[in-house]
Amino acid sequence: MGQMVQSAAGRQKRMANYELLRILSMLMVITLHYLSHTGSLLEPGEAAQGRQVLGTLIESFCIVAVNVYVLISGYFLVEAGFKVKRILVLIGQVLFYALAVPLVMLGIGSFSGEAGWYQLIPYVFPLQAEHYWFATSYVLLYLFTPFLNAAVKHMGKRQMQIALAGLLLWFCGEKSIIPAEFVTDRFGYDFGWFLCVYLVAAYIRLYGFPLLNTAKRAWMCYAGCGLLIFAAVAAAYLVHETTGALAYYMTVPFHYNYIFCLLGAVGLFTAFGYVKIPAGRTADRICRLSAFTFGVYLFHEHLDIRNVWVGWIEEFLGPVSQTGLAGFLGHWAVSVVLVYIAGTFVDVVRLNIFRFTGRYLAQTKPAGWIQKLDKYW
Repeated sequence: MGQMVQSAAGRQKRMANYELLRILSMLMVITLHYLSHTGSLLEPGEAAQGRQVLGTLIESFCIVAVNVYVLISGYFLVEAGFKVKRILVLIGQVLFYALAVPLVMLGIGSFSGEAGWYQLIPYVFPLQAEHYWFATSYVLLYLFTPFLNAAVKHMGKRQMQIALAGLLLWFCGEKSIIPAEFVTDRFGYDFGWFLCVYLVAAYIRLYGFPLLNTAKRAWMCYAGCGLLIFAAVAAAYLVHETTGALAYYMTVPFHYNYIFCLLGAVGLFTAFGYVKIPAGRTADRICRLSAFTFGVYLFHEHLDIRNVWVGWIEEFLGPVSQTGLAGFLGHWAVSVVLVYIAGTFVDVVRLNIFRFTGRYLAQTKPAGWIQKLDKYW
């Protein structure tokens, strides 16, 4: 997804504000994983220590990150359209990480996975096996973009409002207020929810969002939703500690299809629309750096890395459980930056390999076929 947005935004230096938002969103994604793996969130039945309360507050403002990513994609792709080359590069990037990481770990003697044909499936077929759930959902979404874009451009504003209202009621509205788990609810970890968020972004691109027509309103929407998410989790925790009820609902505000998670993402996305980054060296650097954000995700969320990278960092920085609140904040900030730097370095290597390979493949017949296919879009 990162390179697809970059392809559209890279031609417009004024869009560096959204590229900066994409970098911030990836830092938020790493934060979500850090807080989860370090036990720094309020949990039903467990004592509320200062670190868990502070971690839950941070989580409440970072949980919008995934929706923001899809909003950025929808905002640009509704105009940029579908390209065969883009989907092939995306799939190639996912396959590269799925296969290269275990090979490198085998080479250095740190691979701990099991050997066998069945165990190979998540590596050889990472999209079908949901090695990376986000990549699987996004590829499906991208394959549907020709149909989605044709639909929204031939629908009237009122038609689109009604269709969006129905979709959001199904995927988002009911589950946000009813403290029960629905069988059809995937918590926003699926193609269906991405489709909804994509259409929200398309609506904003085509018709705007009058309720957030100033930077102040947009920032207040994001901040307000973050506080409401925290309040909902805290309230459910207190009720559970008193009555034993609402254990499941404690998790709902941290679902991607929770109403305030969506609204907060829209607020943050809209707020960055008012951020002005003049064309020049700074904008160029932001756009270059943002091209590697998807690689950061693929690196630290690899099947063989996602559950161990926090342990690696704790060997370097010390256990997070032994820090006070100030120490926890420092541990979190340094950890997130280290993961981002490491992921960026790895993706720079990957990009150079792809460029070298691409120069060779550009001379082959399949490259010509891809160019011909892209002319149809």
